[in-house]
Amino acid sequence: MTRPESPAALTETLRGGGYLADRGLATAAYLALALDRPLLLEGEVGVGKTEIARTLASVLGRRLIRLQCYEGIDTHQALYEWDYARQLLQIRALSESARAEDGAVDALFGPQFLLERPLLDAVRAGDGAVLLVDEIDRADDEFEAFLLELLSDFAITIPEIGTIAAERPPLVVLTSNRTRELHDALKRRCLYHWVDYPTLEREVEIVTVREPGVSAALAGAVVAAVHRLRELDLAKPPGVAETIDWVRTLVVLGATDDLDPEAVADTLGAVVKDRDDLEVVRDRVHELTR
Repeated sequence: MTRPESPAALTETLRGGGYLADRGLATAAYLALALDRPLLLEGEVGVGKTEIARTLASVLGRRLIRLQCYEGIDTHQALYEWDYARQLLQIRALSESARAEDGAVDALFGPQFLLERPLLDAVRAGDGAVLLVDEIDRADDEFEAFLLELLSDFAITIPEIGTIAAERPPLVVLTSNRTRELHDALKRRCLYHWVDYPTLEREVEIVTVREPGVSAALAGAVVAAVHRLRELDLAKPPGVAETIDWVRTLVVLGATDDLDPEAVADTLGAVVKDRDDLEVVRDRVHELTR
């Protein structure tokens, strides 16, 4: 699919893929596409940062390549590694005379022994892919600096093979839950957007789009209860994903229009995912259904 002609057109395209983006997020995504700039999305857990990358890949007809960041991730795990086990088997398969030939060792570092990780895969795919760098705030400063360099030119040099460069860069979406502050250099390289919890009205709309069979009354009751939960002092406030899960759970149990205290108590595990938070919420179940 060609790039939508305007932020409004992208909004409708995303809606067709089941994602309701507000004007600011749709504009940021449109500009990232138009300017070939990475898009950095920060916000609370569960507000749809990862989901928009998936939806963009789907509606644009591109391949989604996901790099999940974590503490201790290094460049080899993100970029490429050599298939040492296969290289060893190849060495054993060669005769002694063949191993002595010029170029025998060099041949062990050819493309057939290269294990591509997400970043190299994205460079090769170019604008046929959406690269999702998920939870970049979990990685350390060194990896962030390496990623910044890669985002500058989308070229990777492998000493044994040469330089691999993308003709056109992929669409890059980075997400952060702000477990640590990212460096200004990375933020300057990217377009930035803060993804907040949706308003009550928009969240009801999101629920009815994602779960078209649910009644408007049940969707409204659940969303109102979730918004009350977010006002409590919870360690892990529920995101939009939890709202949708809660609605699905209630529908499976036969709920139609009402959200009664018994139904809330029975299904809290769909929306509250922390033991201490559960204790807080159980004492206030009746407040969620007022």
